[in-house]
Amino acid sequence: MMNNKTLTQGAPWKGILSFMIPVLLGLLLQQLYNTVDTIIVGNFAGESPLAAVGACGVLTMAFLALANGFSAGACILIAQLFGAGKKDDMRRQASSSLLVMLAMGVLATAVGIVISRFALEYILATPESLIPMADTYFKIYAAGLIFQFGYNIAAAVLRGIGDSKATLYFLLVSSVINVVLDIIFVYNLNMGVAGAAVATDIAQAISCVVGIIYMMKKYPVFRWKLNEFTFEWQLARQTLKAGFPMALQQFIVSFGFVFIQRAVNSYGEAMTGSFTVAQKVETYMTLPASALMTTQGTYTGQNIGANRLDRLKTGAKHTVLISEIISVCILTVVFIFAQPIVSVFGLGPEAVGYCSAHVQFVALCLPLFASYFPLLGLFQGANNALYSTFVATGALTVRVATTYLFQRISGVGYHMIWWNTLFGWGFGFVIAWTHFLRGKWQKNFHRH
Repeated sequence: MMNNKTLTQGAPWKGILSFMIPVLLGLLLQQLYNTVDTIIVGNFAGESPLAAVGACGVLTMAFLALANGFSAGACILIAQLFGAGKKDDMRRQASSSLLVMLAMGVLATAVGIVISRFALEYILATPESLIPMADTYFKIYAAGLIFQFGYNIAAAVLRGIGDSKATLYFLLVSSVINVVLDIIFVYNLNMGVAGAAVATDIAQAISCVVGIIYMMKKYPVFRWKLNEFTFEWQLARQTLKAGFPMALQQFIVSFGFVFIQRAVNSYGEAMTGSFTVAQKVETYMTLPASALMTTQGTYTGQNIGANRLDRLKTGAKHTVLISEIISVCILTVVFIFAQPIVSVFGLGPEAVGYCSAHVQFVALCLPLFASYFPLLGLFQGANNALYSTFVATGALTVRVATTYLFQRISGVGYHMIWWNTLFGWGFGFVIAWTHFLRGKWQKNFHRH
C-alpha cells in the first residue's frame, strides 16, 4: 500500500512539484475558510463586522501556529521512519502523535475561550467599538480548535508517507460546506460574525473526522482498533521536541503581528479593515513558498531516512527555483489587479486605497520571500529546525522594529505598515542563504 520511493528516487524537481501541488491546493482551501468569512461578512454584514473578524486574526494565527508547528514535527519523524522502512516504529509514532495532538486541541479550546476578551482588549488594543463582536467571533471559533489540531496531525501523518493528495480531497468537501453554511448563517439567518465562526467550526470538524477515517481506512499500518491505540510518552515527547521549534517559529511570528496590529489599530477602523484584507491577500501570495517549505521538509526527511544524502542540496535548489518562478507570476498579477482584488472584500473607498498600496508593495517584495522560505523546510527536515525558527523570528522582529522606528518619521507614517515587509524579508533572505551555503545544517541529522 505504501511506496517508499515517493521522494527518494527520480529527478528531484519532478517529485517536489508533484508533491507540492496537492499541498498548495490544500493550503488554499484552508485559507478559503477564513477568506470566505471575510468576504461574506464584509459584503453582507458591513465594514465594522469585517474589522471585528480581522481583529481576531492574530489570535487565530497563534493557535493555528501551534497546530501546524507540532504536526509538522510529527510529519518529519514519520517521513524519516517511512524513508528508513521502519513501519512498526512509524505506526507507534503516529498513534502517540495523534493522541497528544488531540489532547493539545482540547487544551487550546479551553485557553482560547478563557483569554479571548482579555487578549482583544489589553494585548491587541482592539478599538472599543469592535470588541463585543470580535469576542463573540473568537470564542465560537476557539470551540472548534480541537478539530483543527486533529485535522493537522492526520494531514501530517499522510504527508509523511508521501500522500499529499488525500488531504486536498476532503478539504475540498469541507470548504464547499463552509461556503454554503457561511451564506446560510450570515446572509439568510443574519447571524453576523457568530454565523461565520459556527460555519468555520463545522467545516473544520468535517475535515478532521474525514481525515482520520481516511488515514485508517486507506493504510492498514494506521488501522488501529480502539484497544490498539498506544500512547508512549517517549514517542509523544519526540513529537513535541521535533515540533517545538516549528510551533515556536509560527507562534512567535503570529504573536509578533500583535505589535503590528496595535500600530494598525492606532490609525482607525479604515486602516484596520484594510490591514485585515491585505493580510489575507499576502497570505495567498506566500502560500506557494509555504507549500514548498512543507514539501522540502518531507523530501529532506524521507531522503535522510533512506540515506540518500546526495539528493539534499539538489532538491533544495530545485525547490527554490520553482518557488521563484511562481512568485514572479503572482507578483505580476497582484501588482496589476490590486484594486479589483481588494474591492471584492467590501471595503470602503479609504480602506481600498490603503489596501491596494499595501498589497502592491508586498507583491514587489515577494521574490525575496520565495527565495529563502523553502530553505526553512530543508533545515527542519535535517533536524536543524531551531535555525529555521531563528530565521523566521528574526525576519518578524525586523518587521516590527522598523514599523515602530520609522512610522513617526515625516512622510513615512502609516506606510510602514507595509514597507516593513522589505526589511523583514530581506533579513530572512540574507541569513537563510548564508546558513545554507556554509553547510552547517548538514551536521545535525542522523545518518542511517
